[in-house]
Amino acid sequence: MTDGEPGPSPATILVVDDNETNRYVLTTWLRRAGHTVLPAATGTEGIALLDTAPELLPDLAIVDVRLPDMSGFEVSERLKGDPLTAALPIIQISAAAVGPEDHAEGLRRGADAYLDQPVDPGELLATVTATLRHARARQRAERLTRRLIALNRATLDVCGAVGFHSFATAATGGAATVLGGPASAVFLSPGAQAVHSMTDAPHAPVRVRPAHPGLLDQLTAYGLHQDTGVAVVHVPHDQWRTLLPDDHLDGEVTLAMSRTKRGRPPVCLAVPARTLRGPDDGQLLQQLANGSALALEALRTFDEEHALGLALQRSFLPKELPVVPGVELAFRYLPASEHAEIGGDFYEAVRTRHGLLLAIGDVVGHSVTAATVMGEVRHALRAYAVEGHPPHRVLERLETLLRQSQPGITVTLCLVLVAPDRRRLHIANAGHIPPLVTDPVTGTRFHTPHGPLLGLGLPHPEPAVLDVVPGTRLLMVTDGLVEVRTAHLDTTLAELREAVAAGPRDLEEMCDLLLARFGRHKDDDIALLTALFT
Repeated sequence: MTDGEPGPSPATILVVDDNETNRYVLTTWLRRAGHTVLPAATGTEGIALLDTAPELLPDLAIVDVRLPDMSGFEVSERLKGDPLTAALPIIQISAAAVGPEDHAEGLRRGADAYLDQPVDPGELLATVTATLRHARARQRAERLTRRLIALNRATLDVCGAVGFHSFATAATGGAATVLGGPASAVFLSPGAQAVHSMTDAPHAPVRVRPAHPGLLDQLTAYGLHQDTGVAVVHVPHDQWRTLLPDDHLDGEVTLAMSRTKRGRPPVCLAVPARTLRGPDDGQLLQQLANGSALALEALRTFDEEHALGLALQRSFLPKELPVVPGVELAFRYLPASEHAEIGGDFYEAVRTRHGLLLAIGDVVGHSVTAATVMGEVRHALRAYAVEGHPPHRVLERLETLLRQSQPGITVTLCLVLVAPDRRRLHIANAGHIPPLVTDPVTGTRFHTPHGPLLGLGLPHPEPAVLDVVPGTRLLMVTDGLVEVRTAHLDTTLAELREAVAAGPRDLEEMCDLLLARFGRHKDDDIALLTALFT
């Protein structure tokens, strides 16, 4: 009988009684009722039986109150005080301690029921049945509570997964933890690869491997077909082996399949059927499959939107930089991790009648909107520069553009106009990371004067003029290169200055060095533009 069915079922019962006749009579009645009996003559012997085989704990204990080595009350206290046997139901039985005060003490010290001898066999068996019914109901409730907690944690894990490896671990490990055994999962990754993942036990490592493309269709043919929703079916072991010869599940398999949108591939979770001990467990597996399908759909949608946004972002950036005599240029652009939102970092180099204008900036925020505003600002910047406006006038016109077309959006932007003779720089900085200047004579330093961010409606000062000598290098970066959540910005800027001062003279090598040292595992885009004036 399963836990969910009504009525009595066979149990394993520990009987502790020093009277051989009483022990024989109790054992006979219980065995005739279908129960398995573990007899013991003393309290010490009864406790020892539990200690030697803790994995085979009985379902109930019947303990005589008067024992030669300790009282039945002491036995009850010791069993209830041990976490391993604390939930074991106990029936106290006695031919001598039959008063109300004895009953009260027995119940107070751990008994779940108390019978006086001589006891009627019908009354004994009815008390056993009632005690087992109550204990099993409590065990079901406790087990369901534990599994609901595990389901909640597993659902949070699958919803928080970033990437299909993380999702596979969360979904497969979640099924194993919720149902307390091995588990498998089959799904289509956001990259359109059929994936088969397995784990041997709760909290064990999850193995992920490719699956053949038609596997999901074969699995859904068992019940979900092309429908949306959730289906739970039982698959005989030989059929499961035919579908997945390398899977580790044995015996009959319970398969939960969920699809959230028509035409989308489903998520399939599988566990041995024996791990489902009642209808509640089937509901838990069904809910986890549905939560996993919703989470994977969100992950797949994010990947699609991220790829679209990244393509849009790249289309706004220059494909190459102009060739200007006496000026060497190098640049790098590194998008944030594939799971981060699209940013608004950009760079530009444009020839004007007043010289070469270098620009680097960042639209505050992370979204497709930020990337779109970045494209708008960059194109306007090019137009104003080609018209011949000096850097601070370019900032003023961009300020007006933002207030009219993108109110509430702010942008950091640094402009450096390189004079035609390459011996003078005009620097206008609107709240951006200051440019780093390496002078062969005076060394490496940040050019710190700057004005307010664009988008605040504040006036912008005239550019600062900086004289340079041959061999001077200029480095302009966005904050994605130097911002670290656990460190102050001044600290990382100082580290950047030291790295540049000690770094190679070749611009391409310098770019690679800076990305290798500062650009790994960042959640923000990185733009880097560097120049050497000869």
